[in-house]
Amino acid sequence: MTATEGLSLDDISVLLVWTAIAIYALAFIAYTIDLSRRSAALVEAQDVAVRDKELVAAGSGESVAQLRAQESAAEASLYARGSARQRLLFARIGTTLTWLAFLFHVGADVARGIAAERVPWSNMYEFSLTGTMLIVAVFLTVLFRYDLRFLGSFVTGLVVLLLGSATLAFYVEITPLMDPLKSVWLVVHVFVASLGTAFFALAFALSVLQLLQARRERKVAAQVEPPAGTVVKTGPRFVRLLPGADAMEAMAYRFAIIGFVFWTFTLIAGSIWANDAWGRYWGFDTKEVWTFVIWVLYAGYIHARATRGWRGTRSAWLSIVGFAAVMFNFTIVNMFFKGLHVYSGLS
Repeated sequence: MTATEGLSLDDISVLLVWTAIAIYALAFIAYTIDLSRRSAALVEAQDVAVRDKELVAAGSGESVAQLRAQESAAEASLYARGSARQRLLFARIGTTLTWLAFLFHVGADVARGIAAERVPWSNMYEFSLTGTMLIVAVFLTVLFRYDLRFLGSFVTGLVVLLLGSATLAFYVEITPLMDPLKSVWLVVHVFVASLGTAFFALAFALSVLQLLQARRERKVAAQVEPPAGTVVKTGPRFVRLLPGADAMEAMAYRFAIIGFVFWTFTLIAGSIWANDAWGRYWGFDTKEVWTFVIWVLYAGYIHARATRGWRGTRSAWLSIVGFAAVMFNFTIVNMFFKGLHVYSGLS
């Protein structure tokens, strides 16, 4: 199937992919500038506020601990819903560019599917194309409810890295489906797995930032009053713009639960599909085992946090390990392990 000027739909799809990657990169730059500018402004404003408050405290007996509590409260409320509508130029530019890149991304995915005359997620390249599209879709959808623009640099940077790498390393020409893939379960099973991965990716991003914020909060809590004129390092300046570690942990937990529900359905649907294709529900195939390992890791994360015994740093690391297992399952298992489920499309 060809289009104008001798370009096939698949050629147009690849062109749209690279256009989307370029715009995502511009969005990453805009989000990064936004964080840099606002973190610098916040540091300056806080330095002035602390000096003023210390002068007042000297006369009123107000403690340094009380001053720090007031500053922390101001920082924690920065991304509260009431302040989410601040018209921040580079944040708006970043979000607008992300929407534009997402439209090109969707166009690339749809063009690939039309060219192949099937759903576009039967090999590693197509799964990467659809999976990264869903990561951005979930991020943009969540922005309607929560102001998570502080994740913009992380999300767009991750998408540029994953989508660019997949296009360079995993791209394959369109080929007919293998017989086991000619099933309605290809539509349901793989799409739900991609959606679950998107929610796990956001939980991963929040967990990484949670660790940075928790480290800063520990330093602030342990900090004694420094000598006049001393600058105390508490980590990257942009971390001051983030919500508190507890707030980010709660958000990561919500995203992980949603992802876990989708992943549970993925595991069940995969077993049903395996029975239809090979006459058995479970065969200890490498892909089956790693899908179950991921399920166990996130089940352990959700259970450990719910029992209140594994909150904070340990909870964040469980989330990060879970997403690392997802990426291992997608890359290493598909590329280097043999099995009935391995459909990398690579020769």
